[in-house]
Amino acid sequence: MSDQSRRKLITTGVAVAAGAGVAAAASQYGLIPPDSGGVYGPGETLTYAAQRILRGQSPAREFPREKISKAPYANGKPPADKLFLSHQANGFVDWRLSVDGMVSRPLSLSIEELKKMPSRSQITHLACEEGWSYVAEWVGVPLAHVLELAGADLKAKYVVYSSPKIQRGRYDSMDMAEALHHQTVVAHGMNGGELPIGHGGPLRMRVPRHLGYKSIKYLATITMTDSVAGIGKGKGSSAADAGYSWYAGI
Repeated sequence: MSDQSRRKLITTGVAVAAGAGVAAAASQYGLIPPDSGGVYGPGETLTYAAQRILRGQSPAREFPREKISKAPYANGKPPADKLFLSHQANGFVDWRLSVDGMVSRPLSLSIEELKKMPSRSQITHLACEEGWSYVAEWVGVPLAHVLELAGADLKAKYVVYSSPKIQRGRYDSMDMAEALHHQTVVAHGMNGGELPIGHGGPLRMRVPRHLGYKSIKYLATITMTDSVAGIGKGKGSSAADAGYSWYAGI
């Protein structure tokens, strides 16, 4: 056997052993992501477990006001269905955010009710996997507060959140560590005004420690659950169903 072959064998063995060790630790601490199956599953598990263990609850960077982007990019087009256009024409007074699942007090919250709750302002960076990004100020209610009002069972594994009509709309999910993080908010304001429709108004889940696709626009439902197996393709995210990673931490 050549020296090169030996080095390759040793390197491969170390990588396999390390991967097995991470997989064992991930399983022990419940750090198995919904997209852990398939060819890329081990890599997804390694990324998720390593970031959760090493990063913990460290916050996303917050910026001074002068760093706010002058023309933040509004990716995609707003919904064009009759129901959304009707809500828009009516100033979203009838829009409701439902909170259900593993909760003792299911909620149906109006925009005005949310605006009366304790809010948090943050100037953070939104980065897209496609390469564009911007810095903006977001104002909203900490998700942890909403879950507390609903009497959320903190033994649940995931918070699933979606735009209207989850089967055809966008949906995603996060673990409880991210849901309870102080920077995760139900945003209703941006850059000193109402949240623009192009940026997800009237409500958007803002998850600044993750890539932009985790910050679902046109937020309508929040569900506490122990499993995402019965939603979409069972990967916990419409983005993951399309081939992206469930855990998109940055």
